[in-house]
Amino acid sequence: MALARLQKVLADAGVASRRASEQLILDGRVSVDGVQILELGSKVDPEISKVEVDGESISTKKTNVYLAFHKPVGVLSTMTDPDGRPSLGDYFKDRNGRLFHVGRLDRESEGLILLTNDGDLSHRATHPSYGMVKRYLVEIEGVLSKEQLAAISLGVQLIDGLARALQIKTLREINPKHSWVEISIHEGRYHIVRRIFEHYELPVLRLIRTEFGPISLAETGVGRYRKLNAIELTNLFTVLKLN
Repeated sequence: MALARLQKVLADAGVASRRASEQLILDGRVSVDGVQILELGSKVDPEISKVEVDGESISTKKTNVYLAFHKPVGVLSTMTDPDGRPSLGDYFKDRNGRLFHVGRLDRESEGLILLTNDGDLSHRATHPSYGMVKRYLVEIEGVLSKEQLAAISLGVQLIDGLARALQIKTLREINPKHSWVEISIHEGRYHIVRRIFEHYELPVLRLIRTEFGPISLAETGVGRYRKLNAIELTNLFTVLKLN
């Protein structure tokens, strides 16, 4: 009999991240074998225990799923939307079990989003302490000067603090009023990439996330998803110290 902490069992089952699962327990929403659990630290056997959340039985036997999705423009980074707007969940209706989206892209941005039923990975991948690097291709109105490129690498003072690119370079100048830039940043603040360019009055025409940590968008088509391969998972677990 292999016992595991209840919050870990909930996270592994894709109910919520471990921290959110702890709150579910404290709120009295979780029961094991018909007994309401109110304290953290309880251990259960996921192979035989009947675990319920809000009276609904959950499957504690699961296979972890790790997906790379190419989010289209106009799609919300949520699994559902009460107003009926397009959301991530629309692309995964054929899959059984709950999925978490790892991080967000704003509605008008596109590119790589990871989805998983692994609550621990979802929590770590979005926690600032792990500093997951995100890489973007950005189409802008205008061209960044050498001085501006250098300044963004050192840090731009925004209203909510300093924003600094780990790497930034101009990939292509289409004309004096139009160019493509590649930028890498580890932060996840709201609209952080767009606001860096807006600081220099350079409107963003298109924003595509191409990498999230060691995972690349690769050839994944818009609106399509793929399973992460063994090498990608090993690299991701290493970065997140999940080995």
